[in-house]
Amino acid sequence: MSGPTWDVTGLLRGEVESLMVELGQAPYRGRQLFQWVQARRATDVDAMTTLSRALRTVLANRIIVSRPEVAREQQATDGTRKFLFRLGDGEEIESVLIPDEDRLTACISTQVGCPLACRFCVTGLMGMRRNLTSSEIVGEILTLQDRLAGDERISNIVLMGMGEPLLNLHEVERALRILCDEHGANFSPRRITLSTAGHVPGIQKLAATDLGVNLAVSLSATTDEVRDQLMPINKRWPIAELLKACRAYPLPQRRRLTFEYVMLDGVNDSDADARHLVRLLRGIQCKINLIPFNTTRDLPDRPSPRERIEVFQQILCDANLTATIRESRGQDISAACGMLRTEAERNSTAKTPPGTEVKE
Repeated sequence: MSGPTWDVTGLLRGEVESLMVELGQAPYRGRQLFQWVQARRATDVDAMTTLSRALRTVLANRIIVSRPEVAREQQATDGTRKFLFRLGDGEEIESVLIPDEDRLTACISTQVGCPLACRFCVTGLMGMRRNLTSSEIVGEILTLQDRLAGDERISNIVLMGMGEPLLNLHEVERALRILCDEHGANFSPRRITLSTAGHVPGIQKLAATDLGVNLAVSLSATTDEVRDQLMPINKRWPIAELLKACRAYPLPQRRRLTFEYVMLDGVNDSDADARHLVRLLRGIQCKINLIPFNTTRDLPDRPSPRERIEVFQQILCDANLTATIRESRGQDISAACGMLRTEAERNSTAKTPPGTEVKE
């Protein structure tokens, strides 16, 4: 039987069921195929033994089960593991596994490069190459899980790797629905966090979905003057407009927004900044992650001293805000926050100038 070839890694369960109906099969056969791909992480059709041999023969000519190629794996002294994935067209992305006492977090990418050019993040130096597909995003998680020992399981997912997720919301939403499907990997939306640099239309679109994932917003400044310098997206959607969207974001009971604040020495870390942040966030159900800047040779800033970060944190806590200091993980292999950039890009010029493709 001839026809189009489907990459089922990026198909919703209903789409896989429809594919089976198109092949003259009952819908439940689609659920079985979906389970093999997403829950059991099978890539070989011949291994899908609950499907008949005849059906497997048909599927072998009609479907592929894609995975990114692991081009390189590194392990940091703290146990953090960074993966360089090579995609089907030769482009590359990085993803990270971060172990903790009670969780194992996968930090995944949603774009090849990033157009936003935040001053504290080397990914922006790559410029924007392209969006990832739902197959590639799901493939990151399935491949990371494949690299774990039999009793280890990814417990949390953060979309904080390369790229701005809300600039690729269509494919990101598809991927998250696939990953949260009870017949597949069955991740809880409560254990998934999507991080944005402040793309207001994307926040509004995400709010209109029923995904139920956590939202983290990179703020990193308390005035438009400073944030314009650190995060060019602020010139399009300044702080007041961003926080208006955050206040309107629907939150279930006992859920909070997260504001991420990268601490830069002498730039955004004064007592006055802390007090201004208290005023900005008053009335928002939130917590604040204070992130020590991770120094690299490619970026000009320096991290705030630890004692300065602790004073800043205390001012927030004294105002009854929840503020934590996020400890850097994987810094010795450039796997920490803001450090993801493929090896080839560390020695080349971005194909697309950073900061040029922020679109609604």
